[in-house]
Amino acid sequence: MAAASTPHFLSNPTHSRQALTNHRLSQNPLAKTPIVPLNAVTKTLKRFQLRAAISQNPAKTAAEDPQTTTLKHCFSKSRDGFLCCEDVKVQDIMDGVERRPFYLYSKKQITRNVEAYSDALEGLEAAVIGYAIKANNNLKILEHLRGLGCGAVLVSGNELRLALRAGFDPTRCIFNGNGKLLEDLVLAAQEGVFVNVDSEFDLENIVMAARIAGKKVNVLLRINPDVDPQVHPYVATGNKNSKFGIRNEKLQWFLDAVKSHPKELKLVGAHCHLGSTITKVDIFRDAAVLMVNYIDLIREQGFEVNYLNIGGGLGIDYHHTGAVLPTPRDLIDTVRGLVLSRNLKLIIEPGRSLIANTCCLVNRVTGVKTNGTKNFIVIDGSMAELIRPSLYGAYQHIELISPSPPDAEISTFDVVGPVCESADFLGKDRELPTPTKGAGLVVHDAGAYCMSMASTYNLKMRPPEYWVEEDGSIHKIRHGETFEDHLRFFEGL
Repeated sequence: MAAASTPHFLSNPTHSRQALTNHRLSQNPLAKTPIVPLNAVTKTLKRFQLRAAISQNPAKTAAEDPQTTTLKHCFSKSRDGFLCCEDVKVQDIMDGVERRPFYLYSKKQITRNVEAYSDALEGLEAAVIGYAIKANNNLKILEHLRGLGCGAVLVSGNELRLALRAGFDPTRCIFNGNGKLLEDLVLAAQEGVFVNVDSEFDLENIVMAARIAGKKVNVLLRINPDVDPQVHPYVATGNKNSKFGIRNEKLQWFLDAVKSHPKELKLVGAHCHLGSTITKVDIFRDAAVLMVNYIDLIREQGFEVNYLNIGGGLGIDYHHTGAVLPTPRDLIDTVRGLVLSRNLKLIIEPGRSLIANTCCLVNRVTGVKTNGTKNFIVIDGSMAELIRPSLYGAYQHIELISPSPPDAEISTFDVVGPVCESADFLGKDRELPTPTKGAGLVVHDAGAYCMSMASTYNLKMRPPEYWVEEDGSIHKIRHGETFEDHLRFFEGL
């Protein structure tokens, strides 16, 4: 737990507020108990006492926890063994669209996922669901999310421009990032976007952008709480080795800097982001306890801080084992008392948990081969369309979309693409019926960090995207790129 070491704010030991702040910070930041009912405090204490034991146990399955209810999911098997998306056979969709890999979404599942967060936030005034555009930047999906009441979380100027194009309210948008460019910050200032301060030079650029735009910028300080999210290091963002955020011992410097620029900056909140694929909501609680105590100290210096941004990062069941993972309500409930006790407005930044399970990548089997010790299913999709397994060993569930013949041999395969890299795999050591040439095969939970990280490596052009509408009809929501699109980059040169 991050509370094992006491944070120190002050970078200048002779500062006039040193004595008071040092006195407060010599205490454990977890010591200040939020104003919550006694039974909630008791549950919290028990949860902290049991943390070590809980963290060692695998997630429960639905069979072990019969009281847990799960939402309807868009992908399921029909009675005759066909994979369906909202009761529409994926095989029929594959037969009716262009012959290449494609992404297939359920519009209804996107709605269900947003509603799960909206329902969980009931009772928290003016809370913001800030969808992380980096997870998936399809314009049609963004327009749908905006229509469902989401704000947007941005990490580049072009994501800001896309959010504006999709009709998001800029005052419900948050601009993150450790290397924000001045010209992008000017646009953010002009539009009234919240901006997270990530470093000294970032603060300097925000001040300059405010002057150029002639507008005061609402800023949040992104504090690195040094909480271990227990995830792959590539998706951990809130520990002491991360490139993101400001160290808590530098907080006083930033407070003084903000105070010295009253015409350019208004400090309205504090922000932290722990990482991604997090499956233990107590980790969010640990961070939130630290953050509200930082907010207490910031308020004591005269700042009207009203927002707590706890970031995103909630994980999903990529393995499709029936594991009972935390829901949006579990996440919100673990910080609800803290938010209410400080009269704060909550900002959350879900990406993966809103969009990942709404989509699969649909592929065709090119052939099956063996090298004597290893069996391979070769498909037309690849790491170019879906890089997560190659990038950091991510697991995504794979299955065939049609029932196999009764005599199909079940073997262990690596599912690979045609890209000229040994790293080009979608899954390793998967037990599957031996497919026939041309059979359909899907990689599940492909809505987040798949198409948004797709490339044209080996000149494999980025695929089209479709979704199943509420009425069961199939609509294209992004054109597939073509070879002619590639050539256009060289016209007139």
